[in-house]
Amino acid sequence: MNKRNTQQRRHSIISILNEQGEVSVDELSLRFETSEVTIRKDLAELEKTGLLLRRYGGAVAIPDEVTQQFSAKIAPNKLSIAKAAAQLIKDHNRIIIDSGTTTSGLIAELNQKRGLVVMTNALHLANAIHELENEPTLLMTGGTWDPHSESFQGQVAEQVLRSYNFDQLFIGADGIDLARGTTTFNELTGLSKVMAEVSREVIVMVDSDKIGKRIPNLELPWSKISVLVTDARIEESALKQITEQGVKVILAPYSP
Repeated sequence: MNKRNTQQRRHSIISILNEQGEVSVDELSLRFETSEVTIRKDLAELEKTGLLLRRYGGAVAIPDEVTQQFSAKIAPNKLSIAKAAAQLIKDHNRIIIDSGTTTSGLIAELNQKRGLVVMTNALHLANAIHELENEPTLLMTGGTWDPHSESFQGQVAEQVLRSYNFDQLFIGADGIDLARGTTTFNELTGLSKVMAEVSREVIVMVDSDKIGKRIPNLELPWSKISVLVTDARIEESALKQITEQGVKVILAPYSP
C-alpha cells in the first residue's frame, strides 16, 4: 500500500471528522473507495495518536473537555517566554514539545516555520498542532495516560521516542534547583530523561518565579540542559549561577 496515500487519507478523515463531529466506517469506505477493514485500521491508528475516539461503527471527534486545557488563556508572561524560545526553531527542524502550560505557548509560533516534524506526548498539543495551517508532520508518543501531567508516559512512550532523533526538546519545569537542575512534583521523570537523550539541544522554559524553587524530584541535571528561557525578572545571582553551569540563558521581556 502506498504510504503517502495512507497518510493523505488519514489526514482527510480527521478533516471530515472536525467538520461533522462523527463519521461511520461505511461512509468513509464509500468516500475513499477502499475496504472497511482498511478504514478500521486507519481509525485505530488515529486513535492511538489521540486524534479521535472510536465508537461502534465509526469514530467521533475528541470531546471538548479533553482539549479545553489548551484553549484556556495562557498567561502573557508565558507567551513572552514562548515567543523567545520559538526564535531558536529553524525551518525543517525535528522538535519535541513536552506537555505544559508554558510549552503550549509555542504552538501558535510554529505557523511561522516550514517543514517541521513535531513530537508531543499531550493530546491537547497534538490537536492544536494538527490545526496549524502550515501542517507540520505530527508524531505522538502514545503510552500510558498520566492524569497528573495530563500526558502520556511510560515504557511504550519511551520506546517510541528512542525510534527517532530530534534537533530540539522544549520542556517546562515545576522548579529550578540552582545547584542541580530542573525539578518536578511528578515522580514520573523517565520520559523527560529519554526526551533529553534523543534531542541534540534541550531548551527549558520557565517563569523566573520558579527559579530557586527546590522540589524533591530532580528531572534533568544541568549537564543535560543547553538553554534556559525565562523572563527578565530573574535575579542577577541566579543568572550567574546558571550560566556557570554552562547553560545559555535567554531573557524574554516580562509581561504581567
